[in-house]
Amino acid sequence: MEQISEAIGLVNGLVWGPPMLVLILGTGLYLTAGLGLLPLRKLGFGFRMLWAGRKELGKGDITPFNALMTSLSATIGTGNIAGVGTAIAIGGPGALFWMWITALVGMATKYAEAVLAVRYREVDENNNHVGGPMYYIRNGLGSNWAWLATAFAIFGMLAGFGIGNAVQANSVADAMESKFSVPFYITGAVMMTAVGLVLIGGIRWIAQVAGKLVPLMATAYLLAGLVVLGLNIGEVPAAFMTIVQDAFTPTAQVGGFAGAGIMLAIQMGVARGIFSNEAGLGSAPIAHAAAETDSPVRQGTVAMLGTFIDTIIICTITGLVIVVSGAWQSGETGAALSAAAFGNELPGAGAYVVTLGLALFAFTTILGWSVYGERCAEYLFGIRAIVPFRVLWVLVLPMGALSGLDLVWTIADTLNAMMAIPNLVALLLLSPVVFKISRDFFAEQAATRQAS
Repeated sequence: MEQISEAIGLVNGLVWGPPMLVLILGTGLYLTAGLGLLPLRKLGFGFRMLWAGRKELGKGDITPFNALMTSLSATIGTGNIAGVGTAIAIGGPGALFWMWITALVGMATKYAEAVLAVRYREVDENNNHVGGPMYYIRNGLGSNWAWLATAFAIFGMLAGFGIGNAVQANSVADAMESKFSVPFYITGAVMMTAVGLVLIGGIRWIAQVAGKLVPLMATAYLLAGLVVLGLNIGEVPAAFMTIVQDAFTPTAQVGGFAGAGIMLAIQMGVARGIFSNEAGLGSAPIAHAAAETDSPVRQGTVAMLGTFIDTIIICTITGLVIVVSGAWQSGETGAALSAAAFGNELPGAGAYVVTLGLALFAFTTILGWSVYGERCAEYLFGIRAIVPFRVLWVLVLPMGALSGLDLVWTIADTLNAMMAIPNLVALLLLSPVVFKISRDFFAEQAATRQAS
């Protein structure tokens, strides 16, 4: 097991090395520039489309609002609590800065993913709208690129069992055992049962659950974080300064923190940023492809909000609480660090907020990623693979709860990178399509306003 762990760690170091960081950030920067800063300029338009999307706006299976909630259910998870804690514990406060940068350029990436997902989606034998990187690679780039679509589907299906299943179950089990002394196997069994009951109804049930749970849990967590920051309002500016300064200068050893160089801060910030908001992985467009919409651009502006909400808002709250509280110097990592930060500032209640928030976040993430993995399995093997996939998905949960946290995180990180590469290549090759669709849509919008 130790040799396997070392081998996986070696591969992880290679796939998350400088070339991958350049590919992810470079793709986001290129799309941002090619779109003329559209994600930033049209942020308000995106929120209007989200509000309008509570009702169907065209053909599809789930409302545009619930498509985003399904996507957010998969992204708002352990990455927002354990991921931020791990990034800061290893890379220092400066890692949060690089999470912000990843998110800002990631908004363009997420927008492009959703535009292409809706543009090239299909209807399967069960009359469900299916799409995502495997479909826009095959339908957009042609049969010569079918191998790349297959590669994405394979990595996406396998990655789901890491990032969207085992990691979530493991983090919840660890938190429940440390805070409530609940045995790991009990947490695994409860999660297996709850997830299994929801999966029976497929994406429509999952979207309905996500549409109700995600806004509620995100709001409750944000309120708790804002209370902590409100109690320490005078220290918030200094926390921002620490985050920005440490992004460009080595973080000195202090307390239980071992110190970190600039490259480590960048690597942890980008890796955990992608783990949290998933921009570039190609996962979110699988959910957005099912949206009841008449326009790829409308859904694209809704999709980009996922990155903004996940990282710019929720991860920032977690990171600021960790830095303001000084808990990042304690030597703790992951969810334990986030729990310690909230617990220090809200004695008696803070740690419970993190533990319960983690459990809910992870539960919805498991549901959202089940959709992604299922769609990848369907692409590879047809609709006959759906039921076996759901059974396997549920059975892996207790195994994830009982496995080693460090190894699970490393495997998940590695699979994320392997999944992202085919998607990022496709986004670069299909970017002219995204640019043209976007220009035409907003030109038509402007002409309509002038005519009226």
